[in-house]
Amino acid sequence: MKNNYLVLFLCAVLFSACSRQEKLATPITSEEIKSHIAVLANDSLMGRKPFTAAEPKTINYISDQFKKLGLEPGNNGSYFQEVPMVEITGSPSPTMEIAGGKSPIIFNNLIDYVASTRQELDEVELKNSPLVFAGYGIVAPEYHWKDYAGLDVKGKTVVVLVNDPGFKGDTMTYYGRWTYKYEEAARQGAAGVIIVHETKAASYPWSVVSSSFPGAKLYLQQKDKHLGRCKVEGWITGNAAKKLFTAAGFSDDMRASARKAGFKAIPLNLNINLTVHNKLKYSTSHNVIATLKGSNNPGEYIIYTAHWDHLGIGKPDAKGDSVYNGAVDNADGVAALISMAKAFTEAKEKPGRSVIFLAVTGEEQGLLGSEYYATHPVYPLNKTIANLNMDALGDYGETKDFAITGKGQNDLDDYVLKYAKADDRIVVGDRNPGAGSYYRSDHFNFAKAGVPALDMNNGDISLAHGEAWGKAQQKDYTAHRYHQASDNYTPDMDASGMAEVANLLFNVGYQLSNETTYPGWKNGSEFKAIREKSLGK
Repeated sequence: MKNNYLVLFLCAVLFSACSRQEKLATPITSEEIKSHIAVLANDSLMGRKPFTAAEPKTINYISDQFKKLGLEPGNNGSYFQEVPMVEITGSPSPTMEIAGGKSPIIFNNLIDYVASTRQELDEVELKNSPLVFAGYGIVAPEYHWKDYAGLDVKGKTVVVLVNDPGFKGDTMTYYGRWTYKYEEAARQGAAGVIIVHETKAASYPWSVVSSSFPGAKLYLQQKDKHLGRCKVEGWITGNAAKKLFTAAGFSDDMRASARKAGFKAIPLNLNINLTVHNKLKYSTSHNVIATLKGSNNPGEYIIYTAHWDHLGIGKPDAKGDSVYNGAVDNADGVAALISMAKAFTEAKEKPGRSVIFLAVTGEEQGLLGSEYYATHPVYPLNKTIANLNMDALGDYGETKDFAITGKGQNDLDDYVLKYAKADDRIVVGDRNPGAGSYYRSDHFNFAKAGVPALDMNNGDISLAHGEAWGKAQQKDYTAHRYHQASDNYTPDMDASGMAEVANLLFNVGYQLSNETTYPGWKNGSEFKAIREKSLGK
């Protein structure tokens, strides 16, 4: 009988301990996050664009905050990691001419098309370049798909659709991303590549393309000066594409045709004429890195990331505002990163593994800072336990649910589920799986290197106002503030949802930092084999 009482007593103790362990710690406050957003999204930082006077102001503010917290410089005695880039300011001709039909078609810059180049030349030109419709512009052996089969596109310009044919149903694969389309067209030797925009398939309206695509663009410096890329990379509107296909004599739904297995590229028997003039500037941007050394296992690392950059000064909106402050995208992510660093430094028990706080540059230009870190890591990637990323945390308050980008990819989901449940929350996957969100922020470069990577955000179900209201806030942000000058800080901004996400990620990282096991990729993930190889499995 005594033994039975002892068993019951031990079970009660263990249950109590587990309950305490799983309870969500909440050291990060919304007011603290807002205090940093107010600085980072102020007009004085001029939209935080790399290579401008805004960069030193921005990175010095972040590094100063890390220094005040007593964090060690994360890169061999420095808080900065140099990221060599080239800035290309392309000015396409005011019009794009499509010749070869009954009469020339004239498309207007920004209204009908946008175009740029990565080639580091004073001028690039497409002159009477034959146009070819190459479907989705995809070569995917594992899906038995080859849009370029039997096609020689050298000297030609390919027109391709955004997204993919539905390899994973409604969930976009990397083959659906515009970055992949440009990469594959270059591998095929095309002179130019033009993507057909559709709001649903792209997950954002043409206004986002027309406002964020023009002007100066940053790229990581390459030895070949990007001459291996297409001369011209661009987009056209859906309406412009219809005019193009009609002029070529096609009245069928080109998207439906491109979805069919065995699709063959179609010469349009039209030519494109377009010139892009460039101004080149070579310089160095910076990632900001700080380290909290682990107490027991300092040679293993948890890396938190958030990108500090935004779009700078651009096209004025209807109110005359031309400063793209990026309060949500992504001043709030950096604010959360700083607040999280403070929470770790103030924890009663220091983390066993080292925790790295990495604010990266150039995300808006193609995830450049995280790409550079992943290819030039300061800390060994095979000793990096996880990457936890914060990008554009919602400013519409606390939610009943959390949304994991790419849910089902790796074991980090299980940690989120544990702490969400402890706080009486639920966890969902991508709101819009067709948007390919897992490939659109800095965690992706860690995933490509095999490091289990997590990106998550607020969900839909507003605690104060319900699901319909929460979805309306997200829709409004995408339509009216995302990559626009209206993404501003206001004193009445509701940052409680930002704190909610930050606190959950703090708990996940804190637990990971005190474990000895390695989270992995789930079966079916394209990153599982990369990780296992890096770990010698």
